[in-house]
Amino acid sequence: MTCANCAATIEDAVESLDGAEATANYATDEATVEYDAERVSLAEVFEAVESAGYDPIAETVTIGITGMTCANCSATIEDAVGDLPGVVSVDANYATDEATVTYAPSVTTREDVHEAVEAAGYEPIREDGEDGGDGRSAKDAARAAELRRQRRLTLFGAALSAPLLAMLVLELFAPGVLPEEIPGTGLHIGWVAFALATPVQVLLGREFYVNSYKALVVNGRANMDVLIALGSTTAYGYSVIALLGVLPRAGLYFDTAALILVFITLGNYLEARSKSQAGEAIRSLLELEADTATLVEDDGTEREVPIDEVAVGDRLKVRPGERVPTDGVVREGESAVDESMVTGESVPVGKEPGDEVIGSTVNENGVLVIEATKVGEETAIQQIVTRVKEAQSRQPDIQRVADRISAYFVPAVIVNALLWGAVWFLAPETLAGVVSALPLWGLAAGGPAAVGVTEFAVLVFASAVLIACPCALGLATPAATMVGTSIGAQHGVLFEGGDVLERVRDTDTVVFDKTGTLTRGEMTLTDARPVTPATDGAVPADEEGERAGDAEGPTDRLLAAAATAESGSEHPIAEAVVAGARERGVEPGDLQVLQNVSGKGIRARTEHGTVVVGKPELLREEDVDPEPALETMRELESEGKTAMLVAADGELLGVLAVADEVRESAVAAVDALRERGIVVHMITGDNERTARAVAERVGIDPDNVRAGVLPEDKADAVESIQSEGSRAMMVGDGVNDAPALASAFVGVAIGSGTDVAIEAADVTLMRSDPFDVVKAINVSAGTLSKIKQNLFWALGYNTAMIPLASLGLLQPALAAAAMAFSSVSVLANSMAFRSYDPDDRYRLLGRFR
Repeated sequence: MTCANCAATIEDAVESLDGAEATANYATDEATVEYDAERVSLAEVFEAVESAGYDPIAETVTIGITGMTCANCSATIEDAVGDLPGVVSVDANYATDEATVTYAPSVTTREDVHEAVEAAGYEPIREDGEDGGDGRSAKDAARAAELRRQRRLTLFGAALSAPLLAMLVLELFAPGVLPEEIPGTGLHIGWVAFALATPVQVLLGREFYVNSYKALVVNGRANMDVLIALGSTTAYGYSVIALLGVLPRAGLYFDTAALILVFITLGNYLEARSKSQAGEAIRSLLELEADTATLVEDDGTEREVPIDEVAVGDRLKVRPGERVPTDGVVREGESAVDESMVTGESVPVGKEPGDEVIGSTVNENGVLVIEATKVGEETAIQQIVTRVKEAQSRQPDIQRVADRISAYFVPAVIVNALLWGAVWFLAPETLAGVVSALPLWGLAAGGPAAVGVTEFAVLVFASAVLIACPCALGLATPAATMVGTSIGAQHGVLFEGGDVLERVRDTDTVVFDKTGTLTRGEMTLTDARPVTPATDGAVPADEEGERAGDAEGPTDRLLAAAATAESGSEHPIAEAVVAGARERGVEPGDLQVLQNVSGKGIRARTEHGTVVVGKPELLREEDVDPEPALETMRELESEGKTAMLVAADGELLGVLAVADEVRESAVAAVDALRERGIVVHMITGDNERTARAVAERVGIDPDNVRAGVLPEDKADAVESIQSEGSRAMMVGDGVNDAPALASAFVGVAIGSGTDVAIEAADVTLMRSDPFDVVKAINVSAGTLSKIKQNLFWALGYNTAMIPLASLGLLQPALAAAAMAFSSVSVLANSMAFRSYDPDDRYRLLGRFR
């Protein structure tokens, strides 16, 4: 805010929301907002302030959480944290065991968020800035501890369940081998099973009982733990009652009760391992960072320092084979640097003084001295990690379908189990007859005729609650998203969020900016064509043979005037003119005043007089007739060059032309996009002929070329393309492209572009390679295919298995094993995606192409 009007603007913006009032104070840089939470959210208040052109202060933190067991747990945490005052948004991710929270620090603190997570029955991981002594963060340490705990529980449960399983096998295949009583005691053999199953029920079942209590009593919603607790308790409790003789002729199911918990715990262990492996890409990136750096002091002495002590401006020596310690600029030496771990570029990149280097890349041969330009969290590697984590925390819209299903799933499963248990109890003979007539295997345990009506109804209830698995549904989307964003990062493609990952696949139009995107953006002066009296105003075909004893020929005069005028500009074309003049032995003179004329050229006062360089319209404004040079200008532009006219003190001096080399991969990128059925456009501020020449070289339809577009009009051009119903992806690299990137369905910034462009983009390409646009689309399409596969298996599993359990065709122990397997299979399917190479289109069956 810069004045009282700003405060009034903010008040108007907030009060335009239904149910909100605001008082903004310019003196304190604050606004007090009262709003009806039933009608408007705090996120909408923040958006209103942002849309008014101001920045409400908010902090975003990612908190590791232990104890989440299904998608319902994520929803519980989101509700608990979202109810805090000052929380703008919260996204809990079951696949990563994290919650990303955006909040107003003036109202809510990080500790408040931790306490809300704890109150919901989960354990937040408090990062204290220290590692566990082995370089791991608190989150990594917590994940490792959870893996160890799950492994110990699984082994303990398996050791006690093995004798129970052996007893079950003997009873099924060798009846009569087991004695009915414990020798020498007179006690029923079932007490041995009780002694083995009870520790399993207590130790392995404890967390399911505790979590069920928190879910039902504290949070008022049922989750997967409730199903497991119901199933195992039903089997165990029924067996205890039978063992005490309350139910005559009742069977014992201690083996089932124990195996249920062992299978589920084993599934949790395998699930935790898969989650850890899915996040391996991020940890691998972080492990690439150098631990120390060789600092070069002002007096030339060298000393090794921890990477944390490196500051911006420090000079660092990097020897062959060493990692570049931080982002910087080469000041001395030449070498080749392997940047594959950051950009995905497999060929080492040559570096010389003035070139930028990226931290964590490997110096291949020569010794380099670099000056640090970014340190700590500002380095490229840290920005990549942050971007990937943010992408994994923001889920695609398709996840909402799974979330809606999960919210009602557990209660529906319990109702279904109670219903079928009651039906089997009330009409066992009729139902058994119907099921037996089906072309399926026989009823579990022989049916109600073999074990009794009550016992069979209990078996059906236990199987029906155990077979349903909301875990697989909750993991389907985030697990695939986590792998997809990691694949992108490994190949130099960074997605801002899972929602962006989904949108990229849906684009049907790609709009390329020309300069710096399809072309290298490095202009060189190719032609200098003077207008001379000797040719009666015409422009000679070349610049040779002009000097006949003159101290300064027409070409030198043309170059001197243009280079002097352009010497005050940092525009790539200006730099090309100055560099080209010097290569031809002409040095720029003194520049007094420089004026940029947007979209037309420049006007300057120099030692050569008043010089104008630019388009014909600009010369006409200076009363200079451009006609004698227009034919040559058109000829140069038809060759794909950018031509400009030069005049001094009202006299036309000639034409200069610069060219920007088309990137080698531009043709392949356009071909691959068109093969996908995607329409390719090009937008440029360059003239029509130059634009069409470049478009022809890369394979873009001339009708899809928009030339002469002023910087401020690029966003309008994108919106015009989208107004026809297209979902456009805009690809650009400069400040001028930022509004167009923001207005496009998907904005893509070439990584060599400016920070402003990258900030406005949804996708960042670390390399300056237009073919990476194809890679981004391939990763997006592949990830969405993997998500759909996961959802198909998760939903298909439940669709097939719940009816089988309800019809009495599954033993509870087998139902528990199948439940555990479903989650692991979804994660395994996602992990298999890690080997995907986005150079090719993803194929579910057959070979990639």
